[in-house]
Amino acid sequence: MHMLSRCLFPLLIAAGLSFGMPAHARDAAPAAKPAAKAATPVPLLWKVTGPGDSRMYLLGSFHLLRAADYPLSADVDRAFADTQRVVFELSPQDMESPQLAQKMVQAAVRTDGSELKRDLDAPTWTRLQAYARDNNLPLAQLQGMKPWFVGLSITLSQFTKMGLDPKLGLDRHFMTLAAASGKSTGGLEDIDTQIAVLSGMSAQEQQQMVAEALEQADKGDEDGRKLHDAWRRGDDKLLWNSMAVQLRSQYPQLYKRINTDRNDAWVPKLQQHLQAGQGGTLVVVGTLHLLGNDGVVEKLRAKGYTVERICTGCAKPKR
Repeated sequence: MHMLSRCLFPLLIAAGLSFGMPAHARDAAPAAKPAAKAATPVPLLWKVTGPGDSRMYLLGSFHLLRAADYPLSADVDRAFADTQRVVFELSPQDMESPQLAQKMVQAAVRTDGSELKRDLDAPTWTRLQAYARDNNLPLAQLQGMKPWFVGLSITLSQFTKMGLDPKLGLDRHFMTLAAASGKSTGGLEDIDTQIAVLSGMSAQEQQQMVAEALEQADKGDEDGRKLHDAWRRGDDKLLWNSMAVQLRSQYPQLYKRINTDRNDAWVPKLQQHLQAGQGGTLVVVGTLHLLGNDGVVEKLRAKGYTVERICTGCAKPKR
């Protein structure tokens, strides 16, 4: 497997893209078997203390989850209760907007008269044909789409086969809770910014995304299961090492565009919620954005804020 493909699969899923699942990917996936009951998840959670009564909780999301992933740890429940507003990557209004799907499809449609096959090497095209045949993927229809959309469709379909559902993702969960409790909500970026993360990928990156999605399907989605399990345990080291270290080293420009640039754009917006008199804010974003020296946690710590990991159930809570 190429280095890029090893990195790209987990990064795009867990770095925090809030898209809903394309309809054909959702429809192609069979109903999942109920998951066995497991220990209560302890997703990564930090508290940031600002001046006066301002405080912020940073919660690492996984955008597709199971019903068995709820309820969450009591730490997360307390953080939600201690806040007046909830901020996401995309606002609930954008997530529910018809423009999200419309703009995503517009960005994914090929406009030069060429076909998908042109952008894939022969082995990947052959594997894609076999996958489409075995999984009811409408390949004829997808010939008019760009590779990133096809790769994303395959990956989301495979996650659904694992029983993971975007409607049960952590961001959706807290959007529902915020609406029910009357808390204000907001987003850190808009629809166009999120779509540009995918549509701005190079031709090589897009081909590797398709190849990696097919390879993960052949492996029984081993990496997806590993990431989901690590998210449940709050295993920051495994998540960081699995999602980012290789990509940051081998493909720094891709990593910068997908992760670092977005973190840099978010920090000033988060600081606005840390001004005196702002009260409490819960921020729910893809887990990768909170990890590493260029993650939001360390960027806020570098600004002088007190930042502490909250994990009552951890034997040795980490900073």
